Parts: sequence; structure tokens; C-alpha cells
Amino acid sequence: MLWTRGLRRVASEQALELVQVAASLGASRQADDIIGLLDIGNSKTVCLIVAAPRSGRKADGARVLGVGVQPTRGLKAGVVVALDEAEQAVRAAVAQAERVAGVRVEEVFLSVACGRLKSSTFAANTEIEGRVVGSADIERLMAAARTHVERDGRTLLHMNCISYRLDGAAGIDEPRGLAGKTLGADLHAVTADEAPLRNMLHVIERAYLSAAGLAPAPYASGLAATTEEERQLGVVAIDIGAGTTTLAFFARGHLLSTDVVPVGGNHATFDLAQALQTPAHEAERIKREYGTVARVVSDDHEVISYAPAGEDAAARAQTTKGEARAVIRGRMLRLFGHVAGRIERSGVSRYAMQRMVLTGGASQLVGLGEFAADFFARPVRIARIEPFDGMPAGLGSPVFSTSVGLIHVALDPSAGTRGDVGDLEAGGYLQRMGQWLREGF
Repeated sequence: MLWTRGLRRVASEQALELVQVAASLGASRQADDIIGLLDIGNSKTVCLIVAAPRSGRKADGARVLGVGVQPTRGLKAGVVVALDEAEQAVRAAVAQAERVAGVRVEEVFLSVACGRLKSSTFAANTEIEGRVVGSADIERLMAAARTHVERDGRTLLHMNCISYRLDGAAGIDEPRGLAGKTLGADLHAVTADEAPLRNMLHVIERAYLSAAGLAPAPYASGLAATTEEERQLGVVAIDIGAGTTTLAFFARGHLLSTDVVPVGGNHATFDLAQALQTPAHEAERIKREYGTVARVVSDDHEVISYAPAGEDAAARAQTTKGEARAVIRGRMLRLFGHVAGRIERSGVSRYAMQRMVLTGGASQLVGLGEFAADFFARPVRIARIEPFDGMPAGLGSPVFSTSVGLIHVALDPSAGTRGDVGDLEAGGYLQRMGQWLREGF
């Protein structure tokens, strides 16, 4: 318990301000479509309740009516390890958002980082039944693609078309109405192992909710953290969370690949706790107040006083800012080494490595942008979440990039992650996924 107690304070510090601002937005609402969004992270669980105008399903016209932020329990590296604890965190976050919004939600759009997310890029082909390409041809093509990716116990979370081909001619954005004999598509899909995903869905079902849709967490975070221009030119969004680090690769406006590294900011806290022999909540305090990875720090010899583990409450130990910096830099070096390996294996680095954007709670570490730029030899910036009318200012922090990205995904029919989620075992999910494919492509 000492290892995790201090890591759960982050959510409550920012929740009150967000709730107060969202309350003022919710009080003036003229509700249209009400959408619930849920991001269950390793350190915090965030629920947003959003009003989307029926005249236009885009984030620009949306208003955040309610925000709920609660410490997460029962998860490890994005995977559910304690159903009861995870359920209570979800219940508390949803109830908090509902009180502010003045409405109840029964369905939520869920971000997913569990289940060993896997990206695959592949080609699919089908014969055109008539003289010109019709919607039925595209539906048949996408159904074949879905069958291809959902083998070996994998579940489809996201699929986007990079480009269509007609009789071998590539670079076609919209093939409907064009004459030809063979329709092809270059596709990208994100899948997850079914069992961890089912456990996550079981958590929200125990909270009397159902999943209206699923979105890969790296994709949602990347949409919020990067600009449209960056996604056109090529960018990698790296979300350094508490227990995991996610990657999303974009180029020419398309998602090309995603990945998840099971290491995050909490590991730097654990390293400090181990090195200094102090409880995790004290190590977290040291990291937040004194932590830096800057190249040169003039106050490296500044003394830090802290409570050692297992000693009397009045006992104090000492270290220096430089010693703490060395521990944190060592962890960040190892993390970026893992990230570099995933980038190399992605196969899309030559398209998406023009620049990098860091987001997530651990991206706030002093000097991390410069540290990453030196390590990867690429331009690196820290994310600034672009606000829209009706969004509380507090959601503009990189801490909430996945939550804000869910708004963009849920309100964009072309995002590639549409469709209700039913019983994975009974096949209801696949039926609804088929409906999503028809609507999305």
C-alpha cells in the first residue's frame, strides 16, 4: 500500500477545478446527443459527459457537461488485476461527472490500452460485382479485412483505409462510382487480445454501463496531442503515462501504427524509492518537486530532506537534487531505449519520424523535451492540447490527452473506431462491428 498511496493523489488535485468549470458549462446546456467517454488509466480514471449537436458531429460543436476524475485502483500496466477496485474507481468517476452534468449515462465510449495492442498494415482485394464500384463492394472488402485481422483470438479495435486501389492504380481516396474490375485497399488495423479486453468490459458492466464503442488509447491521445498539419507531415505521439507509454504514428493524415510499452512515470518513482529507501509517496513528492532531466542544473548540490522508510515519523534522511536527477535520467534513458526499439520495429519510421510530440502526465518532467530531442536526434515538443469552445481549460493539460482525444474519435464517423460493443462471446460485437464498417467506409 505504501508503494501506491502517494501515486493516487494526482487525480484529486486537478479534479475540483475541472468539476467547477464543467458545472458552469453544464448549467447552460441545451442537450442534444449526450455521450459518455471513459479513460481508465493506471493512475486516474476520467469520465467526460459531452453534449454533441445533432447538426454536426465534430468536437468543435461539442460541450463538456461533466467531468469526473478519480484515482485508479485495480490496474497494473493497463491490465485489470482487481475487479472490485477497478469497478469502484469507474463508479466514482462516472457518478462525479453525472452530478455535474445533471444527466445519467448508460453507455460510454472506452479507451483501450490493454491486450497487447498490435498494429498491422496489409492489402485486401475483391472483384467488383458491377461496372462501377458501389457501397456493397466496399462492405465486402472490409468484411474480408476484418476476418483477416480477427484471427488467433484478436479483437478489432480500429481500422482505417490508407488508400484504395482500382485495377492496380493506387492513391484513390474515394472509389465509389469509378469503373473497374478489381478493388483493393491498403489498410491499417489495431487489434487486442480478447481476454484482457473482456475483463475491462466486465469492469464497466459491473458499474451498470455498456460500451458504445472502443478506441485504442494511443490513437485518441495522438489526435489530441498533435496538430492536423503534423499528422500530414509525419509525427510520432508518445504518451508517457503512469504505468505505460503508448506510441501513435501518423503520416499523410492517417494512423499508420500504434504500440504500448509497459513502462511509465511510476517506474521513475519506484526507482527513487528504491535508491533512497523511502516510501513511494515520498519518492513521488521528490520527483514532482525536484525532479528534472535537464542537461546541466546549477543547484545539483541542493539538499533534499525526506522521510526514510521504516523509521520514526520525525526521522529525516537527506539526498541532493543531483542524485535524484541521476536516478530519474537513468529511468528515462531506459524508457526511451524501449521506445526506440518499438519505433525501429514499427516499419513506418521513415514516414512518421519527422518530429515527435510528448504527452501524458510524465511528459511534464522538467527538461524532458530537450532530453528526448538529444536522444532521438529529432525535433521534439511537449503537447499543448488545442482547446475548443465548451472545453474546460483544465482539460488542456497533456495529462488529459487521451480523454480529450476520445471526444474527437467519438464524434468523427471517419475515425475508424465506430460501433457498439456487445457480447464478445456471443458474437454481438462482430455484428455491431459490421455495422460500423458499413458506416465508416
